[in-house]
Amino acid sequence: MISYLQYPLILVALVFYVPFVMSLLNKAVDWSYLNYSLILLGVALSFSTLQDTTTTQNELSKKIWQDPKKGQRMLYLVAVMALLFMLAGFLFLFVLPIKGAEDVAVGLIVLGIGFIGILKAAIEMFENHRLDKNG
Repeated sequence: MISYLQYPLILVALVFYVPFVMSLLNKAVDWSYLNYSLILLGVALSFSTLQDTTTTQNELSKKIWQDPKKGQRMLYLVAVMALLFMLAGFLFLFVLPIKGAEDVAVGLIVLGIGFIGILKAAIEMFENHRLDKNG
């Protein structure tokens, strides 16, 4: 039940994303809105990992997790995404002297941590559904 908190968090993340996009259009970019949006999205992803990994959400998900090759590719994709978000966050925080970079850094790191949670849940989904070991 608590995993359903992901949906209001995603909605609030979108609420913060809209002023960021508006600031882009006005050419006075306010990176803090993007940071808030990324933080909320990362937390929402963390809540989504609390779902039951013994069931799939849809047919596409079922096809991916039952196939060993597709499942491994998906695990690699999620792992690379987590790594890239966290590396970008640390790069923005400690290395890049760009104005506004530090405003987005924490959001990217939190999003990367959320993807690590997704990776853990994806590994469980793969182990629970793959046909070559469970079929």
